[in-house]
Amino acid sequence: MVADWTPESHHEAFPGVLNGGIIGALLDCHANWTAVYHLMRRSGAASAPCCVTADYAVKFLRPTPSDAAVHLSARVVDSSADRATVEATLSSGGKVTATCRGTFVAVKPGHPAYHRW
Repeated sequence: MVADWTPESHHEAFPGVLNGGIIGALLDCHANWTAVYHLMRRSGAASAPCCVTADYAVKFLRPTPSDAAVHLSARVVDSSADRATVEATLSSGGKVTATCRGTFVAVKPGHPAYHRW
């Protein structure tokens, strides 16, 4: 899955550079939705499962400029019936500035996050 997003000045850590927490949130959310879509297609479900982040790790490779759109890309690298491991990248100006690898798990009724969004 891919997406483009344009930061604003309030997303900056300091002038000209995107905040690392924002980068982490973008990668987590994009990877989670990649897992959701994959699990939905894999099971043949008519609606998306509710997934939560079991773990994820972000690597910051270089500062991410905040003056242009960033590009997110993610792919499932492993999965089972109720979980998917996803690798994602965030790029700016054609250069990868951060990567993420995480595990995302479909939850059932009774879980505090079930259908909370």
